[in-house]
This record gives sequence, structure tokens and C-alpha cells, in this order.
Amino acid sequence: MSSNYKSGSRLDEKLAKFPIYYGWVVVAVVFVTMGIGVNVRTSFSLLYPAILEEYNWDRATTAAAFTVGFIFAGLFSPILGRMMDFSSPRYMLSASAVLVSVGLVLSTYATEPWHIYLTLGVLVVGSGIVMTYVGHSMFLPAWFEKRRGLAIGIAFSGVGIGSIILMPLFQEIITEQGWREACWLMAGLLITVVVPLNLLLQRKNPQELGLFPDGEVPASLGGVTSGRAIDPIVDRVWAETEWSLPKAVRTGTFWWLCLTCATGLYAWYAVQIHQTKYLLEIGISPLEASFVLGLVGFAGVVGQIYFGHLSDRIGREWIWSLSAAGFAICYLLLLVMEFESHPFILYAMVIVQGALGYAMAAVFGSMPADLFQGKRYGEILGLVSLLALLGGGIGPWITGYLYDLSGDYRSGFWLAFGISIVSIFSVWMTAPRKRRLVAGQAEKRVVWNAE
Repeated sequence: MSSNYKSGSRLDEKLAKFPIYYGWVVVAVVFVTMGIGVNVRTSFSLLYPAILEEYNWDRATTAAAFTVGFIFAGLFSPILGRMMDFSSPRYMLSASAVLVSVGLVLSTYATEPWHIYLTLGVLVVGSGIVMTYVGHSMFLPAWFEKRRGLAIGIAFSGVGIGSIILMPLFQEIITEQGWREACWLMAGLLITVVVPLNLLLQRKNPQELGLFPDGEVPASLGGVTSGRAIDPIVDRVWAETEWSLPKAVRTGTFWWLCLTCATGLYAWYAVQIHQTKYLLEIGISPLEASFVLGLVGFAGVVGQIYFGHLSDRIGREWIWSLSAAGFAICYLLLLVMEFESHPFILYAMVIVQGALGYAMAAVFGSMPADLFQGKRYGEILGLVSLLALLGGGIGPWITGYLYDLSGDYRSGFWLAFGISIVSIFSVWMTAPRKRRLVAGQAEKRVVWNAE
């Protein structure tokens, strides 16, 4: 146990003695929280057609609720980062779940677009950012070093499991009872499951319980080491820098990282928000469309776990490139489906979007920590998230705007395809491998040096 560990509550003392490495308990809590929280937050894509039909607003005006929420989430992210640096995530996550629940309930009384912007936008999409990849990426990487990609991939795969279970359920309720009843159900899940789970079990880092990353005990405290020492550091000066936000923004690496994440989220959310409506327009039934959306998330389970683990072996750049390429292929297949909606093409689109594209989440949670880990990591990731979320928020709005101008999704999908290519280029310019190697690369370097 860490020599500088200060005993906290009796619950913390009991948790520290948990019979398995507690980091995986943290992963399990994140898994459930994201399985519910993220799918509730992104269920806007299912509510979107029902709201359009009821109020008869144009698509850009209605989709702007998601954009408003993303902008709010982005502006809040730097503040969230600072709060995460100095407070416990269990309180932040619980408060977020309560605010999202309030937003869902209040949205059922909406009569004007600005009501939707405030409820489903600011409260649900905006304050819900704490329960997403962004909020969890501010503390989850601290629990792991060697298996960071794998752990984050498993934790974030909860979104996929949740989507295959919850998305068809939400769609059935929307179809049979109405979108308001679906909102009440989602609010109930957050209050009864997410809030108590996080209040009781979630913790910020292993040091809070007197533990260490990856469940290891340093040799200086009685741990056992074997084999050759593995040093992941490539740029010693970079790794030994005590990173703060002012220092980070003066580096080109920081801005390439921001462009990488912003373009990646643009590609992700542009398709996520509009694909349900698009599939309905080309003749896919509402139930099948919701099943497809859930299947995308389920395919993402495999992608996030496998490619998250693979990123620990071959590097973050390769996995991000595969993910961005997955979104690029997804857009090409969607464009083809306008003229040929064969089931093979539909399910090929599902596979590349979910299995490849969604693997981006594991790298999004790992890559910034590889570059800028330290005491002020939260505020750095907060600004990265701000710019990334602006990309994610602008994507659905621009795609909807281009639809309103042209009457189809062709120009919007082609633009998103191009932005996916930009994201691939940007991650290689970010080049985290030039600062710190992942475990697999570091192990190979030891072997090469020995030979």
C-alpha cells in the first residue's frame, strides 16, 4: 500500500481490501454507467423523427438541439476537467445523472424549439458529457498503464451492450406509447441504477484507496520484478515535464491532437444523428432501423475491446486510422444504399461503423493520457474535449443544413467522408509514439536492444 495513502472513510478502507484488483471494479461501474448514460444521451437520434413529426419543424432547427448540447458540453469540458482534478468523479457522475433525468422529464412539456434546446440539448446532451467517453477519460486512464487500451475498451464497450438492449426498447416505447413515455423511462433508469452505483463504488484513482496502476506493487514496497526492465519513454524531456494547460497549448502536438479528435467526432456524430432518418427514407422500417442502430453499438463492443487491446500492442495511431477509415467506408456505403439497399450493404455498413469506427473511443480515452498525463491532466483533456465536441456538435448541424439546401444527404455524407481522411492524417502528425511507447512497442524495443 502506498506510503502516502491517507485513510479515508470506512467504506474506502473496505474497498481497498477488495479481493480482486479494484481497477476492474472501476471498469465495471464505468461499463454500466456508459451502457445507460451514453445510450440515453444519444437516444436523441430515436426521438428526432418523432419530434419532427409532432412539431413539423425543419431538420436543421430540430437537429440543432444536439448541436446546442454539444457546444454547451464543449464549453463545460474545461471546467469539468478542473473539477475532476480536485474532486471525486463519483459526485460529478451522480450529479450528471440527476441533471440528465431532469432534462428528460422537462422535455416532455416542450412546445417551442428553445424548450428542446434547453432540455434535450443543454441538460441531456450538455450535462450528460460527464457520463460519456469524455468524463470517464478524465480519470479512468489513471487506473491503468500497461493495459490502458484494453481496460478502456472494455469499460467503453458498455455503450454497445446497452445499445443492443436499450435502443430497441426505447424505439418500441416511442412507437407504441410516444417519445414522452420513453423519456420518463430513461430518467428512471438513471436515478435508480447510475446514481447509487457511482456514489457507492466509483473512485478517482488507485492512490485514493492506497493502490497502484494495473494492480501492481512497486519493488520498493515489496513487489516482485522479473525479466528486463521495460521503459516506454521515448522523449525523456517530454515525459518529465509537469504538464499544465498553458504548457500544453504551446506545443504543436496538442493542436494536432485537438484536430484529430474534432474531425473524428465530426465523422462519428454526423452519421449517428442522421442515419436513422436516412434509413427510414430509403425504405427501412422503424423497428429494423432501431435494430440496426443497436447492432452498430453491439459491433462496437467487439471493436472497442479488441482494438483497445491491440492499441496497447501496436500503438494508438494505427487503431485511430482504422477507426477513421471505418467511418469513411461507412459513409460510402450509405451513399451506395440510396441506389441499392441490399441487406448485405446495410450490414456491411453496420460492421465497419461499429467494429472499426467505434474503436475510436478506446483510443480517445488513451491517447491524451499517453501524451499529457500528470496532476493537471483533467484541465488539458478538458480543452481537447471542448474542441473535439465542437467538431462533434457541428457535424450533425452541417449535415442537416446541407440536407435542407439540397434535399438529400449526398453532400453531407461526402463532406464527412473527407473529414474522416483528415482525421487519419492528423493522428500521424500527433504521433504519440514519438513521446511514449505503448506496452507492446516498449517490449519490442527491449528485445531489439538486447539483440
